[in-house]
Amino acid sequence: MSAAQALLFLGDLRAATPVPETELHFRSPFTLLVAVVLSAQATDASVNRATDPERGGLFAAADTPAAMVALGVEEVGRHIRTIGLWQGKARNVVALSQQLLDRHGGGVPNDREALEALPGVGRKTASVVLSVAFEQAEMAVDTHIFRLGNRTGLAPGKNVLEVERELLKRCPAEWLRDAHHWLILHGRYVCKARMPECWRCVAAAHCNYRDKVLVAPATRATPRG
Repeated sequence: MSAAQALLFLGDLRAATPVPETELHFRSPFTLLVAVVLSAQATDASVNRATDPERGGLFAAADTPAAMVALGVEEVGRHIRTIGLWQGKARNVVALSQQLLDRHGGGVPNDREALEALPGVGRKTASVVLSVAFEQAEMAVDTHIFRLGNRTGLAPGKNVLEVERELLKRCPAEWLRDAHHWLILHGRYVCKARMPECWRCVAAAHCNYRDKVLVAPATRATPRG
């Protein structure tokens, strides 16, 4: 995909969703950080259910680093048992909370190196926090964006870092924060892993995927009687 074509592709996503937002529910940089850590290999919806403060979720019991440490690994685990890999995530959430208290006065740092030094925080998680909580121009690449970047030709790469670098080159700086959301939502709901729903893709005209599915599969009729 050429640079001009990439701009048209992103422009179509922008026109369709001019004010995109993360689907994770949070109310502070700390709760965003915890939610993103919990979302690894889990859906945003499952994380929202487990953390929902109005339903007695994790953030009702602890929404600050000090409260999370006081809650402890066992109780954090009790709240997030419905999320994949919950045992390790419970340990990481408590450990990163303790580290925030010990090294950052209980606040969430706004630089990548400090974020990636926290337990359970990798490059993608740090990018999301920097972009969403601190409004920095970052591009977080998850499995959806990695797939979309390669399938469409928008940002081909052998690994997430290569895809990230291509997207940083091809996306206007002023679009970067929103572009992460455009791409992840598009990959999650339209350019799906098993079968992309090209027939309802707003950017299909600028996509280089050779095997576009331009017609929706026929719905099976329900047998009568």
